[in-house]
Amino acid sequence: MKYFAMAAVGLLGLGLGIRAAQGPVTQGSETVSKKKTTTDPNAPASTDTTTDPNAEKIPSKYKPNKDGLPQGAPTFRSDVMTVTLDVAVLDNHGNPIPKIPQERFRILEDNSPQKITGYSVGEAPMTICLVVEFSNRFQKLYTMNWAETLNDAYGFVSTLKPEDYLAIIAYDMRPEILSDFTTDRMMAQQALSRLRIPAFSEANLYDALVFTGERMQDIEGRKAIVLLSSGIDTFSKLTFDKARHAIQDNGIPIYAIGLAQAQREMQGAMRPGMGGAMSDMNLAVSNEQMKTFATETGGRAFFPRFQGEMSGIFQMVHQSLRSNYTLTYQPSNQTKDGKYRRLKVELVNPETNQPLKVVDEKNKPIKVQIVTKAGYKAPREVE
Repeated sequence: MKYFAMAAVGLLGLGLGIRAAQGPVTQGSETVSKKKTTTDPNAPASTDTTTDPNAEKIPSKYKPNKDGLPQGAPTFRSDVMTVTLDVAVLDNHGNPIPKIPQERFRILEDNSPQKITGYSVGEAPMTICLVVEFSNRFQKLYTMNWAETLNDAYGFVSTLKPEDYLAIIAYDMRPEILSDFTTDRMMAQQALSRLRIPAFSEANLYDALVFTGERMQDIEGRKAIVLLSSGIDTFSKLTFDKARHAIQDNGIPIYAIGLAQAQREMQGAMRPGMGGAMSDMNLAVSNEQMKTFATETGGRAFFPRFQGEMSGIFQMVHQSLRSNYTLTYQPSNQTKDGKYRRLKVELVNPETNQPLKVVDEKNKPIKVQIVTKAGYKAPREVE
């Protein structure tokens, strides 16, 4: 009997050990979102027939069409194109002419007059992107051009109003966003403080301008690109023609300021023979490229030889940005064919429809220069 009790205790311990090794046996969690069956005989019968494949489907009068929308559902579509122009009217000294009323302007699209539907001018806040060339080609550490580039960048930022939005992009081999659009000038100062040691000798101007324009084209309101550059492009993925068309499509005014003008002119004069001629030709080509980008977008180009000219240039850029007239119209040609349409803005006498004669305080005629973008590319019809 004693041996039988001991055997029973052993078997019991062996069973507990096996159960502990297997772990607890659960019946599943009740927290899973899962429909539970009821065992209440008094519960009402379920009326859910969605799982019955033989259940009759409820007919709907709204059947989807080829676009995936129900037939008869209301749809809305806007087919009206609207074009906005920033127009600068300058006298023969480059100073803006203010207080020109709306009826004095005439817009020609492919030589066809257009009806102006919107007109504004004033001190509205601007959205500006400062694009700075900072490569080892012209901005070697502690050189004169390095110091002038930084002084020019800091100088332009100081001319902005507190409510203006500013972003800063530096480029060499590729563009880099140093600071995004903000009214915080401390962020702009911190961004410019990163421009100390150039990394590469490449200066890919075309890629940088297209990169900037694509990121600004959907921004509403008055906007512009201020470019501090030598105008030289060394290794861009885009060609000049492709970059030019992309910049035209973006339609953002570019105010270009040439760097290292005096140094490059001296290099051309000091090099004998073909070396000097090539240096002079490179300077002329790079300046012409920046001038093309500026004039075709409704901006301006400046090529200072001396550092003392910069304050006056900043003042002219500031006046141009603040004194532009914003004109809006709906083209008479609403065809969405993707073609390029040329634009021209004129000042006319509304009574005679003839060119307007502008005179100064002494009643002397003034030669007026009207600066705006050369045209735009019409959108294509979306299939």
